[in-house]
Amino acid sequence: MVKSVIIAGALFGVLSLAFLVTGIAAAKRRHFSGVPANLLLSVLLIGQLALCALIVVGTQGYRALTQEHAAATIETYPIGPGSFRAVFAFPDGSDTSFVIAGDQVYVDAHILKWTSLGTILGLDTAYELDRVSGRYFRLEDEQAKPRTVYSLARKKRVDMFSVRRRYQFLDPLVDAEYGSATFIAADRPARFELRVSLTGLLIRETAVSPRTRIPAT
Repeated sequence: MVKSVIIAGALFGVLSLAFLVTGIAAAKRRHFSGVPANLLLSVLLIGQLALCALIVVGTQGYRALTQEHAAATIETYPIGPGSFRAVFAFPDGSDTSFVIAGDQVYVDAHILKWTSLGTILGLDTAYELDRVSGRYFRLEDEQAKPRTVYSLARKKRVDMFSVRRRYQFLDPLVDAEYGSATFIAADRPARFELRVSLTGLLIRETAVSPRTRIPAT
């Protein structure tokens, strides 16, 4: 996803160093007329290098999305009226489980969509699962009964959504201010596949049955 950005960053770094060396050489030869232009170009290219580095670091944790992908499998096990355990298994082999209040499992995600300029640079639309919570069938229960919500996001050194909101100079590259969500009934033992496409999240029940016993936490 970020290979093109890394290459562009390396190119900016090499050019910046070249202009810096040229400027220093001109100063040593007392050809001062060319020094300001070379140093200015070097500084501007360093800025572009920093932007590339920010994008590379900020997109760590996001998965490239060029078509429909399996984001996780979810197994649900009712453990009482209006509550269930949801077990998430991810493509990297990790898994986690949550005790959730509600009749339905509700999952949302961040969709990181780049503008045309970002696409030209080789950046693909990406996604990251954000939260899981419970949802009740009845609106009255939604308003009165207990609510639970858990994070599905992985820790990152830089969060591109926060960076995007803070720094407007990224506007030409990224449009990251939207999300997607999906939900499905969790009132019986079942196994679902959570998928993400260019249009957002979707969830389907699979033909594979869940385990007969509720897994431990």
